[in-house]
Amino acid sequence: MRRILAVDDDRDILEIIHYILEESGYEVNLLADGKEFFDRVKNFMPDLILLDIMLGSVDGRELCRKLKEDAETRSIPVILVSASHNPGKLNQAGAPDDFIAKPFDIDDLLGSIRRQLNTAA
Repeated sequence: MRRILAVDDDRDILEIIHYILEESGYEVNLLADGKEFFDRVKNFMPDLILLDIMLGSVDGRELCRKLKEDAETRSIPVILVSASHNPGKLNQAGAPDDFIAKPFDIDDLLGSIRRQLNTAA
């Protein structure tokens, strides 16, 4: 079973994502802020990360950049999710693998997850 870490400071969105992904056959781990992000990645070892840009005092783009700079975690696909930010260029160093705008379409979200997991496999 593929493992997905979903990080969002909106608990309602986390509940929706959790339900959608579990119904689609994924093992899901939820995190409501960025403070424990790297510990959770290390302990859960996700196959993919859904990462909100706005996480209170933490910027998801910065978490993504640090994740992609680390040799142990750089191969984990990251899909940034945001209602108000453009992630910038997706092909530069430290950039996410994909971007989904909120509110997102469930089929678009699942399609992006499948594409990233297939590419990473």
